[in-house]
Amino acid sequence: MLIGVSIKETKLKTAEMVKVLRKREKLSQEQLAMRLNLSRITIKNLEAGKNATLDTLFKVLQYFDLLQSFADLVDRETGQQDYDSIY
Repeated sequence: MLIGVSIKETKLKTAEMVKVLRKREKLSQEQLAMRLNLSRITIKNLEAGKNATLDTLFKVLQYFDLLQSFADLVDRETGQQDYDSIY
């Protein structure tokens, strides 16, 4: 279990990060949504820290060229172990 960090806090920090990245690119929520084939409400909810799917988060990370960094973090944290597929 993680100590010192909550899911709520992480969601809010992620929401703020998405908002900062979007504004840095001078995009409205509508413009980002259109580029990602998502609804403006989906972007609004993500930026509000409301539940978002991994697909939505990954689309945003990919758009801002951060998906590889996230994948690298996952690899590092899992020790690149081979896990049995659950499918």
